[in-house]
Amino acid sequence: MSKVISAHSVSVDGYITGRDPRPGHGLGDGTMLFDWYTDGDTPSQVFDGFRLSEPSALVFDSLAARVGAAVAGRNTYEDSERFGDDGSPHPSAPLFVLSHRPAPRMGGLQTLVTAGIEDAVAAAREAAGGKDVALMGGGVLKCALEAGLVDELILHQVPVLLGGGRPFFRSLPGHVHLRLVEAVPAPGVIHLRYEIEETS
Repeated sequence: MSKVISAHSVSVDGYITGRDPRPGHGLGDGTMLFDWYTDGDTPSQVFDGFRLSEPSALVFDSLAARVGAAVAGRNTYEDSERFGDDGSPHPSAPLFVLSHRPAPRMGGLQTLVTAGIEDAVAAAREAAGGKDVALMGGGVLKCALEAGLVDELILHQVPVLLGGGRPFFRSLPGHVHLRLVEAVPAPGVIHLRYEIEETS
């Protein structure tokens, strides 16, 4: 059955970018959160140009193979240079951009959704063809957690304290209880997979 998941590289203190993320420089300044994508010897079978350590490649490719569609917030979309106005962060999965503002150009794999997180996830789930829906960005994750839509949270935790940047976790009205189901240590990162148990 299709799941809604969120996976991201994150520092130990919870940041998903370095300081001052901005359009065209979405990762901010001085971050090393994504070095593990390219500092290994094992090529990804899904993403061209990614060379990971063997344990990271197994985790990353297994996760990427599950994704049938993605939902991103407007900040993630703009900071990623709109994925070329027609592309997606995933090589084959359509992208649904949640925003109340119209996009200047959008086509190809991209669809704008203005009605809210429930509609964005429903549209992505339909397009995913039975595969999982991946959420991108802290704002989208917050909205989906509040709506009770998230099944799994995957943290690729990099052993660094950044001390600033864009936080992954935004303020929530209650607690989200997690169950750790997998922990895979790898060079420069530990891959942590949690199931969402309940929100209270």
